[in-house]
Amino acid sequence: EEIRTGARTLKQMLAPTPPDMSKADTIKDIEHVCDGKTRAIIDRLNRTFVTPLDREDIHRLAISLDDVMDAIDAAAAVMRLYKVTQVRQGARRLAEIVCDSMDCVTEALGALEKRQQGVLEPAAGVNQLEREADRVHQDAIVSLFDKERDPITVIKWKEILDFLEAATDRCEDVGNLLEGVVVKHG
Repeated sequence: EEIRTGARTLKQMLAPTPPDMSKADTIKDIEHVCDGKTRAIIDRLNRTFVTPLDREDIHRLAISLDDVMDAIDAAAAVMRLYKVTQVRQGARRLAEIVCDSMDCVTEALGALEKRQQGVLEPAAGVNQLEREADRVHQDAIVSLFDKERDPITVIKWKEILDFLEAATDRCEDVGNLLEGVVVKHG
C-alpha cells in the first residue's frame, strides 16, 4: 500500500504543468518508510522458523517491492534535480502505468495473503502494462529526439523517461515473482 501511494503521488506530481515538485519530498518520505518496512520484513524473516512461503520467495518479494519504490523515488528526484518545468505526455502516461501496475500488484498480494485464487490474473496484467510501457517509452524517446532541439533538454528527458520505464520493469519483476510463487505452491 505504501508503494501504491508512492506511485499515485508520482502521478499527481506529473499531472500539472509545471510539475508539483513538493510531491518529490512526499515520495522520498514514502521511500524511507518502505525501506524501514523492508528491513523489518527481512529481520522478522531471519527470526522466524516456519514461514508461510519459502523464505527465499519472501526475501525476493520484499527486495523487489523495495526496488519499485526506489525507481519511483529516482524518477521524482531527477525531475526535481533537473528543475523540469514542462511535463512531456509520455512521462505522464508512464506514471499512469506505474500506478496501474501497482494496483495490480496490490490486488495480487492481497489474494496471495488470503490464500485465494486471483493472483495470476493481476500478475499477468502487470506484464501487459509493462509491454505497453515499453511502447510508450519508445514513442516518447522518438518524439523527444524528433522534436526537441536543445541537447540538454534531450539528455534530461531521456534520463527521466528511462527512470519511469524502469519503475514499470520493477513492477513486472514483482509480478513474475508472484506468478512463480503461485506455480510453486499451487
